[in-house]
Formats: sequence, C-alpha cells, structure tokens
Amino acid sequence: MGASAEHLARRVAGHHPELPESTSGTLRFDLREGARTEHWYLTIDHQDVRVDRSAEEAELVVRADREVFDRLAEGRLHPAAALLRNDLTVKGNLRLLLTLRRLFPGPPGARHPRETACGLAGPR
Repeated sequence: MGASAEHLARRVAGHHPELPESTSGTLRFDLREGARTEHWYLTIDHQDVRVDRSAEEAELVVRADREVFDRLAEGRLHPAAALLRNDLTVKGNLRLLLTLRRLFPGPPGARHPRETACGLAGPR
C-alpha cells in the first residue's frame, strides 16, 4: 500500500478537531498507476471524515498519479502547488481542496507557527 492509500485508510478517517466545524462535503481521489485507477471517497461532515473505496460522484474530484498523492500524503507537496504545476487536476468545489492541507501532514520537520513563536519568546 502506498503512502497515500495508507494515509487515507488509517489516518484521515475519523474526527479532526483542526477542521472548521462548518466544513462539509465529498471528495473523490482518482489515483492512477499505469493503466489502473484506484478511487477513494471522503465524506466530510463537520469535523468527522469517513473514507470509502468508491467511484461515486463527489463535490470535488482530484486526479493524479499515485506518486503525486504519495508526496501529498507525506507532506512533501502542497495541494495548491501541485495544482499550479499541473501535477493534479481537480473538478468541482475548490474550497474542499484547501481542506486537504488540514488532513495531510505538513512538510517533514515542520513546526506549528505557535510553537515556533513560543520558542523564540523564551520561557516566561
């Protein structure tokens, strides 16, 4: 199982308090590997995410090679950057594309801005 499939199956499904409570919608990922396409379907209902294997229609459909999805899932590629470089294509509600940044990890070694600011300010 590639990084993207493992991330979707094991880490994306469930409750995500980092998502705004008003976030809801459906996303379908079409992962291409050679002549084969694997479909993953996410249902976001407020802060809960359900992950299924389905090719159903969705509000946002994201298509890319598996290698691109693996880089997204590992935090080595930002979804907007991938879109601008034509590494992935999207059809539908682009607002949901930004949700991926909260579901996928940040770059390796990245720290939350608050942690960095607190470290610069020193102990109180």
